[in-house]
Amino acid sequence: MTKPIVLHLGDDIRWNHEQYAAFQAKFDVRRSYSMNRPDFIKALKEKKFGDFVAMYRPFWNTGGEMGNWDAELISLLPDSCKIFASAGAGFDWVDTEAMAKKGVIYCNAAAACTESVADAAIWLIISTFRLFSWSSVAARSADPAQFVDANRNLAAVTRNPAGHTLGIVGFGRIGRRVAEKAHRALDMRIVYNDIVRLPPEAESPTSATFEPSLPALLARSDCVVIATPFGGDRLLSASLLSQIKPGARLVNIARGKLIDEAALVEALRSGRVGAAGLDVHEHEPQVNRELARMRNVEVLSHNAGASLDSHIGFERLGMENITSFFETGRAVSPVNLQFFPKKGGESRL
Repeated sequence: MTKPIVLHLGDDIRWNHEQYAAFQAKFDVRRSYSMNRPDFIKALKEKKFGDFVAMYRPFWNTGGEMGNWDAELISLLPDSCKIFASAGAGFDWVDTEAMAKKGVIYCNAAAACTESVADAAIWLIISTFRLFSWSSVAARSADPAQFVDANRNLAAVTRNPAGHTLGIVGFGRIGRRVAEKAHRALDMRIVYNDIVRLPPEAESPTSATFEPSLPALLARSDCVVIATPFGGDRLLSASLLSQIKPGARLVNIARGKLIDEAALVEALRSGRVGAAGLDVHEHEPQVNRELARMRNVEVLSHNAGASLDSHIGFERLGMENITSFFETGRAVSPVNLQFFPKKGGESRL
């Protein structure tokens, strides 16, 4: 019998070689490597890769040269394709609803980078409370005047996180792990906002309180962490930023487009927002110059999930998603099942 075809996008496997060998034993793995969009579209139209049943993209920074996965690209997939397993937690570059309409399950790899992203969130939380970015920049300047300025003046405008309320927008796997670390290590109170309230077993480890109203969460939190996927709409507009608790900190480890950065600049200038920690930016790779100049703003280069551990996990989880789907009928980490037709309360796949 012929093996089902899997289209491997991007670079070679780097770490999970034994697992990949077992994967190749089950599937006929074909490669597109790194094709530009016109060439990839041409290859799909000509059925260069055959009637593949799955797509596997193990690295977030390769295999994406064809650009956004929009309706144009998705429409060219063969009807045989049922699952797309990709590295990375975010999926703002793929139209997951169009994928579902085409009958393709999209799986991300948030589980593989949860620990790395949560660690980065803790770093940013601490930095926004203690303004370590100000101190670090002053020290790295090797300028005695800047050093003395930070040494003498930083303490009067900083606080310890302990005892403060941390509001988390998006209480998925990453949001819950941030809550666990902040609650246990920093002794912070946890409140969260999500589409629906999670069951008690998800709240109890951190004594988390559900707040169904985003404005109410903003008004009661001493620090707000954005940990929700970007669904195409801005989350924090100027209007919502004006409702944040005066002096509260804001941390974004999700997607830069979730926040109106021009409004954030004004909120920081006015003191409405006391400090910000940004791993992601609205117009990446361009960082907002106003934000970058502020000493109460910590900025990173979208590295929250970037660790060797995450990359090893991306490789592994992608293969596990595809294997599990074809062996059990269920993927490990699907994100678009809600867009599939329902029958009897279950997704019809």
